[in-house]
Amino acid sequence: MGKRIIQQARGKGSLTYRVRKKAFTKKIGYPIQQGDAKILKILHSAAHSAPLIKAKIGDEIFYNAAFNGAIEGEDFKIGGDEIKEGNVLPLKNVPITTKIFNIERNPGDGGKMIRTAGSNAVVHKIYDNKIGVTMSNKKETRLNGDCRVTIGVIAGEGRKHKPFVKAGRKFYKMKAKSKLWPRTSAVKMNAVDHPFGSGRGKRIKNKTVQRNASPGKKVGHLRPSRTGRKKR
Repeated sequence: MGKRIIQQARGKGSLTYRVRKKAFTKKIGYPIQQGDAKILKILHSAAHSAPLIKAKIGDEIFYNAAFNGAIEGEDFKIGGDEIKEGNVLPLKNVPITTKIFNIERNPGDGGKMIRTAGSNAVVHKIYDNKIGVTMSNKKETRLNGDCRVTIGVIAGEGRKHKPFVKAGRKFYKMKAKSKLWPRTSAVKMNAVDHPFGSGRGKRIKNKTVQRNASPGKKVGHLRPSRTGRKKR
C-alpha cells in the first residue's frame, strides 16, 4: 500500500504540517476612506519580513508595510496628489522616477506587489491608458492608473546583512512563517515519497505531467497547451 507524497500530506493538514495561524493575524491593505491618517504603532509581524505600521483614519484601522523614517504619531494622507513618504495615492498622480511600494495589481485589492523589507519600485513611463512601473527585478509592469501605491521605500533593508550562522536559527525563522524547511530535493527521496524518487534506472524520461493531474501528482513540467506544427 502506498502513501501520500509530501505535497499531498501538506495539503491535507496534520500535526506535522500545520499552519501557525497566530502569525497571520495582521493583513496589509488600504482603507476605503480618504483623508488624513495617523500612525498608531510600529510593530513586528512574524508573517512579514518588514515591520508594519498600525494606522487609523476616521474609525477605520488598517495595516501597511512601514516606510523608511516612519515615526509613531506621524500623520500621512490617503488619496490626493501630495508626494511625501508614507502617503497613499493613485498611480496616475505619482510623478516619474518616484519610488513606491505596496502596489495594487487591480484597483481596490489593497496592494499585492513590492511588500518585502527594503524593496521598492520606480514609476518609469506613462502610456495612453497605463502606467509603466519598473519592479525590483528590473522588469517593467504596466498597471491601471487608479491602482493605489505608497510613496517611499519599505523599512528593514538590512535584514539580510546579518547571517543566520546556525541551521537552528533558520529553522525557527521558517517555522514562524509556516514554511517547510529544509526542503529535500525530490530526486533524493525514495520512490514511494515522490515520482522522481529512487536512484534506480538513471534513464532520461519525460517529466511532463497531465494537465488534469490530481494535487500532489502535478510535479515536473506542466503540459503545454498544444504541441506540434500549427495548421493554417
